Amino acid sequence: MTDALRPLLDHRLIIVTGKGGTGKTSVSSALAEAARRTGKRVLLAETAATESIASLFEPRPRPLGYEGRELRPGLHAVHIDPHDALADYVRIQTGLGAVTDRVLQTETFQQLLEAAPGWRELITLGRIWHLEQKQDERGRPLYDLLIVDAPSTGHGLAFLDVPRVVQQAVRAGPLARHSGWVEAMVHDRERTLLLPVTLPEELPVLETRELVDRARSEVDIAVDRLVVNRMPSGRAATAVRDLARLPDDLELECLPSVPTMRSMLEHEARREALAFAERARVSELCRLPVIDLPILPRGFDAGSGWTDQAGLILQPASWPARDAAEIERAGVSAA
Repeated sequence: MTDALRPLLDHRLIIVTGKGGTGKTSVSSALAEAARRTGKRVLLAETAATESIASLFEPRPRPLGYEGRELRPGLHAVHIDPHDALADYVRIQTGLGAVTDRVLQTETFQQLLEAAPGWRELITLGRIWHLEQKQDERGRPLYDLLIVDAPSTGHGLAFLDVPRVVQQAVRAGPLARHSGWVEAMVHDRERTLLLPVTLPEELPVLETRELVDRARSEVDIAVDRLVVNRMPSGRAATAVRDLARLPDDLELECLPSVPTMRSMLEHEARREALAFAERARVSELCRLPVIDLPILPRGFDAGSGWTDQAGLILQPASWPARDAAEIERAGVSAA
């Protein structure tokens, strides 16, 4: 717990997950943008059924598609559709292009796929493994860093555990061999990292603890830090103290009265105090340091300026202080 962590960009594959609504897609995009700005050749892979990443970079987003495209110089993004990935895999294995496509598109085969558990996860991870193995004309890895915007918490762990299950069920043949390659990628602590994203709120914190516990005990994937997204600034308590120095009857033109502003800020200070407490709690429950990402008042859409703060994701993770000074800064004293 006290060893210095490797920088995020020292890893080759970072899988970002978290409870739905915590901002894992935003965090994935921020990490990709920050890595790109350091000169890394980055691949950002989206696994959700509906594309959304391009809209964070472009006011008028165009589809990424299965092959993907460049969003920024040095940043290539793809949308991994499991049906497209399966068709691609079967074409490679059989060498039957048009015939394969016709078979896979039949209603009978589609119904069979819908009934078969785990194939989407395995074929999606297989696609990620294939992209990780790609090389340029000089024989170097085509991408320095791959970032996967993975499914939300519960599904995300099943997503990562499927190769192990297949390995246990299928002992020989191409499927066993290929799932073995994917499983080795997931468990390789030198190149692969799971990056959980949470909010400083009770329910996301509890779900994050479960995620980390299961990642350690069931999936055996490296996880060494957390991202606490949408952390408040902690300035409300300071503002309350500043207002306390002003007389209550002071008139401030069009602004509310001093008592009204103080009441508003005290409410915000209490909310900030709860956020700082949950931040310390999730760190303690998961036994992991945290990276704080702030609330962005203008949101995370293209044109909001979020890319200017993307580098914050690369700051060193820290252990939340639990001393009186931290509590006071969080605003408990204003409660």
